[in-house]
Amino acid sequence: MITVVRLGYNRMNCGRLDRVLAAALAGREYTIIDDIGEFLIAVNDQGLNEILTMMPGAKSLRLLFAVHVPENGYVPAWHELMAWFMNHDLPRGTVGAVLVEGEGPLFTKGIARKLVFSANKAGCTFPGKPLVEATGDLYNFNTLAKIRGLDNYSAYEESAVNLVDKLENFVEQKIERPNILAIHASNRRTSNSLMLWNMLKVGLVGRADIEEISIRNGDIIDCRGCEFDTCKHYGENGECFYGGLVVEQVYPAIIDCTHLVLICPNYNDSVGANMSAMFNRLTALFYNNDFSEKRIYSLIVSGYSGSELLAEQIIGAMNLNKGFMLPPKFAMMETANDPRSIIDRAGVAERAEDMAKAMLL
Repeated sequence: MITVVRLGYNRMNCGRLDRVLAAALAGREYTIIDDIGEFLIAVNDQGLNEILTMMPGAKSLRLLFAVHVPENGYVPAWHELMAWFMNHDLPRGTVGAVLVEGEGPLFTKGIARKLVFSANKAGCTFPGKPLVEATGDLYNFNTLAKIRGLDNYSAYEESAVNLVDKLENFVEQKIERPNILAIHASNRRTSNSLMLWNMLKVGLVGRADIEEISIRNGDIIDCRGCEFDTCKHYGENGECFYGGLVVEQVYPAIIDCTHLVLICPNYNDSVGANMSAMFNRLTALFYNNDFSEKRIYSLIVSGYSGSELLAEQIIGAMNLNKGFMLPPKFAMMETANDPRSIIDRAGVAERAEDMAKAMLL
């Protein structure tokens, strides 16, 4: 059973979205919630969780979020749903995917990233590459249309069909002994983010195989935008044109791991430069490897605020783009400023223990 949650829906402006949804849902069992804002009001704020758990297949909800974005980017029902997610939990086993269509060229990706972040925080799992987005003129389908030998609309429709197939057929495999790779670029003596990792690691030792790679001092050249064929050619051999630490250590470790943990202090509301470069350099590996069964986690520490911005950046790079699976509540986000001050944060050890347990499920 697919539950389609339509946000910003207006029959007058959503003809193309209606056609694409009809094609993607053809022959499947599904139900539609037309406007989540009105829906929540109609049930007198009893809570979406109670309503959904009474639906068929509720023990393994499959939610397709279909969002229509006007040119100004304002979708009131989307804001209402985000607020609900921040204060509630979805039923265990909920899986999600996102279809976003815009009237213009802006806001589709940003709205999708925030939706995935909020739903994941409420406990929703997202398979790798769980997003299909369409800008107003479908220009973003140019490349795929050429590869598939289709016009842009047909490429969009085909992508939506494949997305719903993925949502419907997704099965999370149980891993008896995880192989966990932790990547960081921090100073071990002073880093709050590494101290947080050490707290979490206490709950993993002996129950998982753990490898750590520091990219702090590595000479990581950022991606320079090789031609597609060049990048793919190097990736076929587990390499990249620019070589170095990423190819020699990071690539083999990612191939071997089942869980990837990114340890990310907040630098100007972004991950650090070396971490960002690593994201970009994974493209060659992605072309020739399936990351869909690898789980992505993150530990994010901000000195003041803004951890959600890094979480969304990681979602965009690693889940929406590179295809890593996003398990429920993938990010542990903490605030600590002075060196070693993370240790004194109330309840942090317990939260780290809870996340370690979740990683071992």
